[in-house]
This record gives sequence, structure tokens and C-alpha cells, in this order.
Amino acid sequence: MTISRESAANHGPPWKRRDAEGARARVRCRVRAMAAAGPRGRGGRAPALDTLRLALLLGAAAGSARAAVYFQEQFLDGANWQRRWVNSEYKPDLGKFKLTAGKFYGDPVRDKGLQTSENSKFYAISSRFKPFSNKGRSLVIQYTVKHEQKIDCGGGYVKIFSSNLDQKNLSGDSHYYIMFGPDICGSETKKVHVILNYKNKPHPVKQPIRCKVDGYTHLYTLIIRPDQTYEVKIDNEMVVSGNLEDDLDFLPPRKINDPTVRKPSDWDDRIQIDDPNDIKPEDWDEPEYILDTSAEKPEDWDDAVNGEWRPVVKNPLYRGEWKPRQIDNPNYRGVWPHPQIDNPNYSPDFSIYSYENISIIGLDIWQVRAGTIFDNFLITDDEVYAEDFGGKTWGETKGPEKEMNVKQTEEEQEKERVTEEKYFEQRFKKKLGRKKESGKNRALRNTVEKEEL
Repeated sequence: MTISRESAANHGPPWKRRDAEGARARVRCRVRAMAAAGPRGRGGRAPALDTLRLALLLGAAAGSARAAVYFQEQFLDGANWQRRWVNSEYKPDLGKFKLTAGKFYGDPVRDKGLQTSENSKFYAISSRFKPFSNKGRSLVIQYTVKHEQKIDCGGGYVKIFSSNLDQKNLSGDSHYYIMFGPDICGSETKKVHVILNYKNKPHPVKQPIRCKVDGYTHLYTLIIRPDQTYEVKIDNEMVVSGNLEDDLDFLPPRKINDPTVRKPSDWDDRIQIDDPNDIKPEDWDEPEYILDTSAEKPEDWDDAVNGEWRPVVKNPLYRGEWKPRQIDNPNYRGVWPHPQIDNPNYSPDFSIYSYENISIIGLDIWQVRAGTIFDNFLITDDEVYAEDFGGKTWGETKGPEKEMNVKQTEEEQEKERVTEEKYFEQRFKKKLGRKKESGKNRALRNTVEKEEL
């Protein structure tokens, strides 16, 4: 459902209601104070300036109220999440999600999210909300990911779809608008995807973005603005920003090389050249292979069938092809700057950032080792609201989560130490027992031998 920022605060958690009420109260107080002061005479602030300030305050308050929260999911109502999320049925053996805070957490209730529960499975699940367009507005997509299983290969990204998606048939072939989030596989792939669909073709961002791999919960945020800029934040800190047209290959280049201009024939772009004073040594030329005089001709060798008997071996004096040493080119002029002209095939498109009928958020992933938890989903047009929301959710539980994990790790290490000590103690006792038994047997044998003697 599309709701205003003010409405989201009124119906959200207590901290959000307090923030909204406080902001509104501060604006009302300032407006009343300015109205009570009335017009000022000579020596005071000009009435027009006060009027302008009043208009700006009212506009800011109205703008804040118009900020939209299109989707917000924290899984705070127990099993009711199953009414809002639809499992795909495109194949019978899809992995199942379960609601849990995991093995360690900062808050047992607030940290509950959707966790993958089966190894080596595809997962496909989605949730629908009222369709909207981000035309003329920013689009902010945000959620938290926790790879507590120390994932070795699998996705942790989300996809944004239009309203015409058949949720029961969600799969990797489903057409999506945006794909965003971490993806890990082995030691080489540890990146954050930013893929935007343009004219039915996915375009990935060219800038490399590394994701977090430490097993704790992390906050991922994608911001797409009407000025065609974008920003990626991890844990409320900007990691990458840029221009959509420059960083994704949506359009042909603005400029191209002038095909009518060629590099001048006297333009020397060789950085180094052969040293004209370097002369090949007289004893350089040696054959790569020489006759092996120590080899004996086999008795069954037939020159008529096998050819002349000529055994060869690698020549130890062979040094390869001689090449003169290289020196800096005194005539080097650098790389020739090919003149550029406007690309006749380029046409600007100022609607690259915008999508119509945005209506579904989904998880369509593969995981080798399950255990990832997804939580605190948010789709809004307000960057400040998203940052505050991330700070009041992930920001308040990240510390206690790490403390709990450290404590559990220390306890597990202590258990392992105790178990190891018991194991070696038992081995020592068994070995000592065998030695005593062996000593008794030797004493008995000695007694028998003495009696026999």
C-alpha cells in the first residue's frame, strides 16, 4: 500500500511516531512564533523575508508529509507474513523459507526475517503492493541481508517487478525492472549487483561494488534519482555513486571518432624502439637442436621405412632469436588523439531512471549453503526516511547481534577445549592401563621362568 511518510510514522513503531510528532510540533511552533511577531519596522527583518521563510517552512512540512512509503516489511506479526508473501510454484522442488532471527541476533523479535532453509536449492518468493511510478521522484530500495552460514555460493539480491508479474510462476526467466543486492560465489565473486532494465534489456553497472562477507547483518540501499544519478550505500555509508547514462550502457556514446580523419603518417606513438647501436654477437647463432652422438641406432630400424637415423637433442648453447635491446623513443609523441564528433545515433533519454506500475518485490535466488536471512524491506521516495529507518532497525540491533555471536563463539571454543581435554585424558588413562597390564604380565612371566629354571 502507498502511504505517506506521516501516515507510515503514525502506523509504524513508536520511535517513528515520536519522530514525526516532534517534527510537526517544531514546525508549528516556529510558524506560530513568526506569525505572532507580525510585520517588522525599520531596523528589523523585512516582512517579505519573513513571509518567504514562512512559506519555506510550510512547504518543507508539506513535502515531508507527501513522501511516500510504498512497501515496508519487518515481519513483526508472526505467521501473518505468509498472507503477504507468495511462494512460486514454477517447479516442485523449490527451497522453503522460514521465519527466524537465526542463531545469533540483536533482538529476538525485531531481527526475525525470511531465512533460506534447504541447501542446494532455488528459491522464489514475492510480495505485492499498490502499483506506482517513480517518474519525477527518487526511488529508494533498501533491505538487510545476513549470511550467518558464511555463504560460499549463492545470491542475496532482490528484484523489483511490474504489476503484471504472475507471482505463482516467478522464476529466473521472469522480466524484472531492477535487480539489486549482494552475490557471492567462491573467492572471486563477492559483489553487489545493480542491474536496471531498459527497453527490455538488463544493463549492469560498470563500477565494481564489493559486498560484505563477515556473516553479520548488513543494510543495502539503492537510490535512483530523477536527475539520472544513482547511489549505493552499505550500512548507511555511500560506497558508489554516479550517473546512470555514464555508468550503464543504456545509450550509444555521445561522441565517436571522426571516421574522415586518419592518424598522420609521421605520428610516432611507439614508446620504445630498437637500439640502433646494439649489435648481435657473432657467436649468437646456434641451432636449437644438435645431433645426439650418444644415441644408439635400434637394431630393427629400417632406413627405407623410418627414414635416415638422425637422433637429436636440445642444444644447451641455443639462446633463441636475437632481439636488440629497447630504448626510449626520442620521437615519441604520445597516443594520437582521434578527433571526436557528435554521434548521429545518440539521442538523449531523460526517463532512463523511471518505471511504471512498480508493484512487486521478490527473491529469486540460488544457494548452495542455506541460512541467509532477509529483513527490513523498504521501498520509498525519501532518502532521509530510508536512512532513519535503517538506523532505527539495523542500526540498533547490529551491536547486540555481534556481542551475542562473540559470546557464542567463546562458549563453543570452551566446549571444544573441554571435549578435547577429556579425549586426551581418556587416551592417557587407557595407555597407562595398558602399561600396568603389560608390567603385570612381564612380572608373571619372570616368576614362571624362575620356577621352571
